Amino acid sequence: MKLLKNILIWVFAVILTATVLIYQRMTGPTYPQRGSVEIGSEKISYALLRTWMNEEYLQDQKGARISVKVEDLSVKGKCEYKRLGTADDWTVLDMQREADELIVMLPAQPAAGKLLYMISLEKGDKSYSLTEVPVVIRFKSFIPGWIPPPHVFLIFIALLFSTMTAVEALRRGKRVTPYALLTLVSMLIGGLIMGPMMQKYAFGAYWAGWPFGHDMTDNKTLVAFIFWVIAYFVLRKNPGNRFWPVFAAFVTLAIFVIPQCAGF
Repeated sequence: MKLLKNILIWVFAVILTATVLIYQRMTGPTYPQRGSVEIGSEKISYALLRTWMNEEYLQDQKGARISVKVEDLSVKGKCEYKRLGTADDWTVLDMQREADELIVMLPAQPAAGKLLYMISLEKGDKSYSLTEVPVVIRFKSFIPGWIPPPHVFLIFIALLFSTMTAVEALRRGKRVTPYALLTLVSMLIGGLIMGPMMQKYAFGAYWAGWPFGHDMTDNKTLVAFIFWVIAYFVLRKNPGNRFWPVFAAFVTLAIFVIPQCAGF
């Protein structure tokens, strides 16, 4: 019975962790802006990109490929774009048809460069704008493929053991301090070492959070880490403490569900 209870607790923690990370991704600036529009008898679904990773070498960079699947051959498309935060005029491009897709290539931008763009589809004398406001797409430099997997895995482990530390504390278990240490170490390596490595490759800066900037992801990671440093050292002195591990886990969970786009 005890074994079954422990298994169920771990299953709950894994599902909660996965749910939070999926939610964070879906509300973040890397998730495409999705929607649909009806033109004639066809319902056209779209997913407009909000991030683009440039190719590794400058000579290979062709820009961001934006596509909308439209089977009706009589439907044409236009794209208007400009650099974010500038007085540039809007540039208008005709979308090109490739089989059942309308394609446009937005020009590549330097790391952290952003473009505003709007897509409109036309059939006959009617025009259909896919979005009410322009979409923001942010460009990033090439990130070596070996960096993201361990980064994501360690962040998953940090959030998982953060939850399990709180559960163990509420159960008055014996693994509170070891779980807190695992949380702290995985957050340090995954969030404060590998995270800045990814950011350096992508945007040219190791750290864009406080006190140098306002990057939401950096600030959230820093806040969570500070609370777990406090919780761990409190547990070192008083292993029976229940408040700090539970509070640190609550803060971690709360800041992880803050949409990343809040700081985009």
